[in-house]
Amino acid sequence: MRGDKRERILRVLLNSDETLSKNEISKRAECTRQWVILFLKELNRKKLVQDTIPSDRKKLLEYWINISEKPREFRSYMVRKPLELLTKSKLDYALTTYQAENIVQHYLFPSRIDIYIKESDLESWHSLITKNGLYGKGNFRIIIKDDHVMYGKRKINKLFMVSVPQLIVDLTKEGVVCQEAAEMLMKRI
Repeated sequence: MRGDKRERILRVLLNSDETLSKNEISKRAECTRQWVILFLKELNRKKLVQDTIPSDRKKLLEYWINISEKPREFRSYMVRKPLELLTKSKLDYALTTYQAENIVQHYLFPSRIDIYIKESDLESWHSLITKNGLYGKGNFRIIIKDDHVMYGKRKINKLFMVSVPQLIVDLTKEGVVCQEAAEMLMKRI
């Protein structure tokens, strides 16, 4: 959970345009104030934040990329018309990697749909997808990770996607052409 807490705090810091108190960061990151204080001290020593304000958003994002791990727990499916399935679904999700980048920046070919879901929704998603597709390696992947990964998600073209900082981290971890797309997105920060 240690890594999740750090990522939660970084996600809150990088998704906020306003100055947040340590208490507010604690609430939004869903972790104790003690954790926030300890981690902010560490970030302060690295000159990545000054009190609760990012000193350099790009460097803070690069730090997040370095401490983040590529998701290991996912399920793959082959689904016809996956975007239609998502727009009609009542379940919570957030698009990431190829499709999310294509919507935001139009650089990558959306060869696969990757979504984050809540672990508690896994069976509901599995049931929905297998009614509309096949289980096994394909064009659609559901990723189970800390629910906080959906913090800052937004709706674009009837689809929910992760925040831009989260997208940059995910693209970088995906590697190869995704890393190039992440670098292009990072220039906007």
